[in-house]
Amino acid sequence: TAVRSYQFRLYPPESSMFERCVGLAWCSGCRIYSGAMVHIPRTRVLVDALGSLPEDESVRLRRSEAKLVDYLDRQGRR
Repeated sequence: TAVRSYQFRLYPPESSMFERCVGLAWCSGCRIYSGAMVHIPRTRVLVDALGSLPEDESVRLRRSEAKLVDYLDRQGRR
């Protein structure tokens, strides 16, 4: 089974912490995931996989790594 990954920013561009991001990786087959703080340069644009969702739904998913991974995994299978 392929390992999937997703990174997202926690802080707004004007923050000195902007390059500090969350990185998730998971296996769709065994349902094991790992999350860590990762450094992503300010110049790298990240794809927002939650961009099409209403803001309240996006915030709800980002509050729970398990729910976020489940959502992203379902999207990846489509």
